[in-house]
Amino acid sequence: MSNVAIKLLIAASGTGGHVFPGIAVAQKLSGYQIEWLGVPDRLESKLVPKEYPLHIIKVGGFQGKPGIGTLKTIGGLIKGIFQVRKLLKQGHFDAVFSTGGYISAPAILAAYSIGLPVFLHESNAIPGKVTRWLSPFCTKVAVGFVETAKYLPRAKTIYLGTPCREQFLTPQPLDLPIPDSSPLIVVVGGSQGAVALNQMIRECVSTWLDAGATIVHIVGGANASTDTISHPQYIVLPFYENMAGLFQRADLAISRAGAATLNELMITRTPSILIPYPYAAEDHQYYNANVLAAADGALLFRQETLTAQFLAGEVLDLLQSPQRLKMMASNTSSLGVINSADLLADLIGESVKARSIPPQVDRPASNTKS
Repeated sequence: MSNVAIKLLIAASGTGGHVFPGIAVAQKLSGYQIEWLGVPDRLESKLVPKEYPLHIIKVGGFQGKPGIGTLKTIGGLIKGIFQVRKLLKQGHFDAVFSTGGYISAPAILAAYSIGLPVFLHESNAIPGKVTRWLSPFCTKVAVGFVETAKYLPRAKTIYLGTPCREQFLTPQPLDLPIPDSSPLIVVVGGSQGAVALNQMIRECVSTWLDAGATIVHIVGGANASTDTISHPQYIVLPFYENMAGLFQRADLAISRAGAATLNELMITRTPSILIPYPYAAEDHQYYNANVLAAADGALLFRQETLTAQFLAGEVLDLLQSPQRLKMMASNTSSLGVINSADLLADLIGESVKARSIPPQVDRPASNTKS
């Protein structure tokens, strides 16, 4: 292997929380032959083919109560395992790296079944089902939060933080009309938007505008509203590519609590008010948010008990307390691992290269007489 590039299959699919960390690690593995494993019609189909060969399999997750759907899911998983086994063997891959989610199940089991090293990254504070079930089959499991390791007692875990896209690590210019003297509130509901959160924010906007704030409200493509408030300092966008620049400029973010977004807030030192999506699997967004809240880097509120009037007041209190925002920024930053992608790339590279080095054989002592 010393004269041939290491060949790595990355299994990362679905949302930005899975795909972006995979891309961040891939970008650090210069000289590797990298190919990608995904499912149809998800984010990887848009982003990955520009850089890496993409292999598609059909596999789903275990949702709801056991039933006919569960049997179909199991059947799809078994088929997926054999498809990935064939890909790994015929492609002569050296290792597999996955960022969790249901695509990781066939990837982990296929790699394990043929003796390949497999590395898993879990970005959520509470690991998902696949991570809990299959982490013992992994060579190493990197976790995004220190707290995560306690939920994986049978796995070989290591805390490395969550890889972040390169643009979040360097200052990014903004092309939005935000006055220099105006405090900036950024509202983001995640890649799918957030209907309930968007509505609550609209009820607060007038109060914040009266206080001189500028609000950039990322509503998501399916949640744009025709009755939004018209004001030059209230900017409504379905999506915005330069979230790095936006978070870097923001005085405060109001957000759901997906692991990828929280990691970006930690890297950009952005204080936040976190309102977890109440229907997330196993309430994992609440546990993500609680890590930042426990460190006094964010305020955490349940959507079910939060009112627009209370939220409007909390934001005003923060904007009028620059020292408190500065403290929250420092506490948030202390939780982020800026070089997470480098650390993960090193872990993968060192483990694979060590595996390829043949063991030293002791030679018998010579009995030739002088």
